[in-house]
Amino acid sequence: MLREADVERQILPGAERVTLANAIEKLKALGDQLDYPHSSNVRGGQGLRELRPRAGRSPWRAFYRRIGQVMIIAAIGPEAKVDPR
Repeated sequence: MLREADVERQILPGAERVTLANAIEKLKALGDQLDYPHSSNVRGGQGLRELRPRAGRSPWRAFYRRIGQVMIIAAIGPEAKVDPR
């Protein structure tokens, strides 16, 4: 996880931080095998994916991509329907 994404993670409400941590553990365990509804492609993101805590029921997403053999979480932000920006 990039330092900037970790800062964004730290400001999430406590329960959402725990939920995101659980989703990150799933990503670590399953990698590319983690599929919808837990992960999905970001439209127009050229390889960018979103980690969807609580199978998409969380209003927060972790945005990541594979670089070589490593999954890098680059940002944490709201789900698009919650905040389209």
